[in-house]
Amino acid sequence: MTIRVLLADDQALLRSAFRVLVDSEPDMEVVGEASEGAEAVRLAREQRADVVLMDIRMPGTDGLAATRLISADSALAHVRVVILTTFEVDDYVVQALRAGASGFLGKGSEPEELLSAIRIAAQGEALLSPVATKGLIARFLAQGDADDGRDPARSGRLEALTVREREVLVQVAGGHSNDEIAERLAVSPLTVKTHVNRAMAKLGARDRAQLVVIAYESGLVRPRVE
Repeated sequence: MTIRVLLADDQALLRSAFRVLVDSEPDMEVVGEASEGAEAVRLAREQRADVVLMDIRMPGTDGLAATRLISADSALAHVRVVILTTFEVDDYVVQALRAGASGFLGKGSEPEELLSAIRIAAQGEALLSPVATKGLIARFLAQGDADDGRDPARSGRLEALTVREREVLVQVAGGHSNDEIAERLAVSPLTVKTHVNRAMAKLGARDRAQLVVIAYESGLVRPRVE
């Protein structure tokens, strides 16, 4: 199947460069371009996009608000948002992940990294950035008051998880792949995938990125700042 990609960035030159890159791949096609968030949400629906490459800072409706709108729309439940940002260490990135984005990439990433992120997001396996997303999340969740970022409701929902599902969630929050988790827990990768999918369903997470955020917000995993 061809991955339908929507480009949302207020810089026409960047959109043009991304279009050339994406359209050069046999399994991808750009189905639309947006210069601000509200347009991105509309086009995501009209063009049946699979993945939106979303800039955060745009005039009008910004990428953060647009990501929230996409995540809240049941008709767009299949759409995955990958945030593109100039600054990878950016509080907006964490907010975007909380809003439902599948992950983020720096605009300075290599072309292969961008294409890989699109494929990963389209598969629903997103955690994302080549630069430890979990470390970024931990850094910001560790800031502020002791209760900052904590969600008591989510802490309670963890009770629905089995012991093994909690163990797998901790490993996912550590940034480990299914194969790595399987080796650590001495089970098969298929078993790990099953546990991950069940945890996502029970916690209402769209993908692995949200599982990581939930793990930190619920207190199951404690953020560490080096």
